Amino acid sequence: MLQCQLFAFKATNDIINMIMSVVLYIIAIILGLLGIVGSIVPGLPGPPISWVGLVVGFFRYRIAGNDSGFTLTFLLVWLAITIIVTVIDYVIPAKFTQLSGGSKAGSWGAMIGLLAGILFTAFGMITGCFLGALIGELLFGKKEFGSSCRSALGAFAGVMAGTGIKLIASITMFIYIIKI
Repeated sequence: MLQCQLFAFKATNDIINMIMSVVLYIIAIILGLLGIVGSIVPGLPGPPISWVGLVVGFFRYRIAGNDSGFTLTFLLVWLAITIIVTVIDYVIPAKFTQLSGGSKAGSWGAMIGLLAGILFTAFGMITGCFLGALIGELLFGKKEFGSSCRSALGAFAGVMAGTGIKLIASITMFIYIIKI
């Protein structure tokens, strides 16, 4: 009788673990997809959401008792990558403005315009960055319109590069989520 009860307990425990594993896998996939969307849409921090999906995937395999190759070191490396990519995303438009001949005023304008544009859509973010760099160069950098436009285009290129970097990181994390 005791053996029958132990078997029933083990079977019930296995079913619970299986259900939990499936639920966590679905959550990880949803977070991975949200991370990809968040890499493009302002207001959603794409790579951090994808990283949370990796963490959920990590716990999924720990519950199932499998060794998927997901280690704490793996998660910490991806956390560092996520932090770096997130910081770079805010810094790169200003750097591209400087590389295209812009002054500090244009870089600051690009940064302020980017942050103001986040309140709106992706279009607002791109437009805000461009207009911020343009206005910063015209008003405070004392540059001509043509030179100011070149700096603003550098800011635009920076926003596109930052979005690309976020997309690469989020898609890579999503691939890891799917593989686990």
